[in-house]
Amino acid sequence: MFPCLAHRPWQVLCRVYLLQRAPLSQRPSKIAKPCFGWQSGEGVHKLWFSFPDSRVTSLTWTQIQNCSTTGSDKDGSPAGPVEPKPTEKEQAAQPSAKSAGSKPQGLMKAQSIQVKVRAVLKKREYGTKYTQNNFITAVRAMNEFCLKLCDLEQLRKISRRSPHDDTEAFTVFLRSDVEAKALDVWGSQEALARERNLRKEVEREYQENIFRNQKLLKEYKDFWGNTKPRSRKRVTFLQGPGKVVMVAICINGLNFFFKLLAWVYTGSASMFSEAIHSLADTCNQALLALGISQSVRNPDAIHPYGFSNMRYIASLISGVGIFMMGAGLSWYHGIMGLLHPQPIESLLWAYCILAGSLVSEGATLLVAINEIKKSSRKQGLSFYEYVMQSRDPSTNVVLLEDAAAVVGVVLAAGCMGLTSLTGNPYYDSLGSLGVGTLLGTVSAFLIYTNTEALLGRSIQAEHVQKLTEFLENDPAVRAIHDVKATDMGLSKVRFKAEVDFDGRVVTRSYLEKQDIEQILSDIQQVKTPEELENFMLKHGENIIDTLGAEVDRLEKELKQRNPEVRHVDLEIL
Repeated sequence: MFPCLAHRPWQVLCRVYLLQRAPLSQRPSKIAKPCFGWQSGEGVHKLWFSFPDSRVTSLTWTQIQNCSTTGSDKDGSPAGPVEPKPTEKEQAAQPSAKSAGSKPQGLMKAQSIQVKVRAVLKKREYGTKYTQNNFITAVRAMNEFCLKLCDLEQLRKISRRSPHDDTEAFTVFLRSDVEAKALDVWGSQEALARERNLRKEVEREYQENIFRNQKLLKEYKDFWGNTKPRSRKRVTFLQGPGKVVMVAICINGLNFFFKLLAWVYTGSASMFSEAIHSLADTCNQALLALGISQSVRNPDAIHPYGFSNMRYIASLISGVGIFMMGAGLSWYHGIMGLLHPQPIESLLWAYCILAGSLVSEGATLLVAINEIKKSSRKQGLSFYEYVMQSRDPSTNVVLLEDAAAVVGVVLAAGCMGLTSLTGNPYYDSLGSLGVGTLLGTVSAFLIYTNTEALLGRSIQAEHVQKLTEFLENDPAVRAIHDVKATDMGLSKVRFKAEVDFDGRVVTRSYLEKQDIEQILSDIQQVKTPEELENFMLKHGENIIDTLGAEVDRLEKELKQRNPEVRHVDLEIL
């Protein structure tokens, strides 16, 4: 009906309001043909038209006001009204209306339709891949685009918030600028790709020769002397769990040697089980020492969260070793003693060695108990909770192994005493089976607790509630959702949560650092949609940076108030 509207380039949204309807007594009997026209002025375009009411025979006048985003009339539409020529019958019917005035009486109270137009910005299509506004660091620019530091000096530098705690800001470059500079330096994408492949080949050759390079470096250090500060691994074995493990290794090694001599002299199945028990304890505690030394290594690119789980891995392997080597051999020797009983020689030396083992194993057990009590008090846990939750796997292994060793010594001595009193070797074989069952129980407990720790268990509910309340008490936070606090071992916690921030508080925090008078002046100068878009983009980006700064602030305060929280991941909801 209005062909000129189809050629308008503006993005408009219209609402239609029915304002007035003329009574039937004032409606003319003649129906005129529709006519329309355009009128422009001061950046506002008006379209007027008249058309007959489809419900009754009355002539109505309406007006449409259209606002252009460009403020000009360059779309080829007629600048003035264009009205169709009336027919002869219509010319005969119009004189009476013209004599009454410029508009017929029926049009004064006719139905009026008003259309309000709202200017909106055209949606921008970015496509599936858009990297023009991406920032990259100088290291990435030199590695991925094969540029030198002198090449980057000529590019625009942008200061951004640093994701690291030790620096407040760092310099980045626009990816589009770096790509253009790379093409300028290398000439084409093909030349850049060849340089990348060449550097990858050099890196691959270096990785293949890394063992030789490390060997040469070691020889160089041995020749010139290693001036690097001593590693803290030695300090680790002089206190805490390391000290307990080293004491246990020494004592269990001596016990194994003397028990082995007693078994060779007496041929007792129970003494053989005890010798195997001490050997298994020595090997497992050596494995624990290896796990402790590896757990204190610093994080690297391949292991960003460190090596603290190595203690749990070593304890898990230790539990499997106790089951296979200790319990398995004890059961085997006990079953063979029941099937093929043999007479036992004098047990005097065996009793003496068992008494010495009881004293030594008891001393190691006391060292482990004291260490666990000290650690449990620091974390506010009871002795039982600390052991059941496997907070310190290395000390727990020593505790359980020494406890099983003390019980095993008593059990072995009792069964050997019954054998010497009755002369029946079956009691000695039953003692071997009892020691094997005891070791199997200890190994099952160690496997279960360390597996639970490696799977990533949550910290105590009270501690999680404390961390959550700290975040919720901050004025910038509305709510906390999907909270996960995982124990990473060695009293290290990883905290993750989705945070619903209060946009008004974040915006107010941004405005408090700005010149309000300058912002008001900028607002008053906004006249066109393009100027409004630039104004909103400028302050919108700054508000997003303020939101990121709020996230960094919360993470830093959470770590300061809770030293055990080493890694914090707050996701914006």
